[in-house]
Amino acid sequence: MRAHTMDSKISLDLADGIATITLHNPAKLNAVNAAMWRGLSAALKHVAENEALRCVILRGAGEDAFAAGGNIEEFLTVRATVDDALHYHEELVAGALEAIRNCALPTVAAIRGACIGGGLEIAGCCDIRIAGESSRFGAPINRLGFSMYPGEMAGLLALAGPAVVLEILLEGRILTAREALQKGLLSRVVDDEKVFDEAAACAARICAGAPLVARWHKQWVKRLMTGVPLDEAEKRAAFDFLSTDDYREGLDAFLNKRTPRFTGR
Repeated sequence: MRAHTMDSKISLDLADGIATITLHNPAKLNAVNAAMWRGLSAALKHVAENEALRCVILRGAGEDAFAAGGNIEEFLTVRATVDDALHYHEELVAGALEAIRNCALPTVAAIRGACIGGGLEIAGCCDIRIAGESSRFGAPINRLGFSMYPGEMAGLLALAGPAVVLEILLEGRILTAREALQKGLLSRVVDDEKVFDEAAACAARICAGAPLVARWHKQWVKRLMTGVPLDEAEKRAAFDFLSTDDYREGLDAFLNKRTPRFTGR
C-alpha cells in the first residue's frame, strides 16, 4: 500500500512552449489522491509563473486511464468528519479544478481509457478534450453512497448543462466516447493510438497563434458567460490588441504572405 502512495505523483514536463501535466498513479488507473490534488494545484501555479509557455496538455500516465476517479481507500481518513471532508473537497479538489479553469493558458486534455469521477471533473475543466475511441466516462458514485461536491460539479455543469450532469449522476452509467462526444463532454474523438499525437497537433496549432490573443479569447469567453453586459471600459479593453507588437506582426505577415513570428508582446 505504501509503495502505491510513493508511486503516485503529478509530473510536469516543459518543452517548446508546451507544459505537459501527467496524472501518475499506475497501480490504481491514475486515481487521484490528496497528494496528487495538491500536486496538480502546484503544477498549475508553476505554469502560471512561466512566461515562455503557450499551452498546457493534461494526460494520464500510460494508455489505460486518464484517471479512474479519486482514491476511494483514502476517503475513510480524508472524509472522517465534515470538517475533514470540507477541507479535502473544497481546498484540495475544488481548489485544483478551479486552478485548471482559471489557467490563463489554453488547456488540452488528452484522454485514453478510463475518465471517471475526479478524472472526468479534471477533463471537464480543460478548454479542449480529445479522447480515444475506447475511452470511458462517468461518475458512478450513487453506488458508493456519496454525492458529488457542488464545487466539483460546477465545471461539468458549465460544460454540459444540467440534463447531462443529472443523467450521469442519477443513473451512474458509464458512457462511451461517442456518447460523451454527442452529449458535449468532448471536443473530438480519434483512434486510440492517435490521441497523444492529436493533442500535440492541437497544442502546436494553439502555439502558432498569438499568445496574448489566446489569453484574451479565454478571458472574454469567461467574462461573457457571467451574463452581465459589458461596460464601456470593457468594450474599449477588447481592442487592447491594437497596441501590441503581435498585432502589427500578424497583419504584416498576412499582407506579405509569410509566417508570423509572435513574441507575446
